[in-house]
Amino acid sequence: MERTLVISDIHGCYEQFQSLLNLAGYHPSSDKLILIGDYVDRGPASKEVVEEVRTLVSEHGAVALRGNHDQRLVDLIRSGDSDTMDKFLAHGGQSTVISYLGLDCEEADVGKEMLAQARTAIMEKYSHHIDFLANLPLYDEDAGHIYVHAGLNPAFRQWKDQPPHDFMYIKDNFYRHPTVVEKTVVFGHTKAMDIHNSAEIWFGNGKIAIDGGCAYGMQLNALEIDVNGTYRTWKTMHSG
Repeated sequence: MERTLVISDIHGCYEQFQSLLNLAGYHPSSDKLILIGDYVDRGPASKEVVEEVRTLVSEHGAVALRGNHDQRLVDLIRSGDSDTMDKFLAHGGQSTVISYLGLDCEEADVGKEMLAQARTAIMEKYSHHIDFLANLPLYDEDAGHIYVHAGLNPAFRQWKDQPPHDFMYIKDNFYRHPTVVEKTVVFGHTKAMDIHNSAEIWFGNGKIAIDGGCAYGMQLNALEIDVNGTYRTWKTMHSG
């Protein structure tokens, strides 16, 4: 592969995702594409993003990791307990319901009754999406980098032994402290804006944060890593 492209936290921003791949000149035959989680919630097209990610993985060899929002959708559909429903609705899940039910975003008022309808519809028509998200790996690595949705817990020198929850949810304990690994950790989950007051990719000591906050009206970022380990950044702006 000539280069690696890494994108995180698409959050239903399908148009920006397509624009970003086109802008970066993504070619499956020569590029390794790594998507590091959070495909659903907040943005307008969660269903379309999940379907596109499935295609990129199955037909073009992309790597897709599991994020906390992806896990929460799986938990919602498979368990449907009240606590999971509350968390789902409190963290942008309404837009996922609207996307999967094909509703008008301006008219839909998503509550628990509509959420129950969405669970039934998704189980009947899109169970393959849920199976796909549930089986995504929590990390990937190459010679110089570890790719993960949220980060690595510095309490675990053997980082692969950390709890699955840390891979998807950790924040301050990771990015505010030195890593205990030799490779550079590329992560999403924590918006770059929250780290250095900018939506641009943040390059820290042994860490690279790439979440541009597209679903919050900012931008979708891509990190390019060439065969020599040189970085280049790409971005598409939120159009809303």
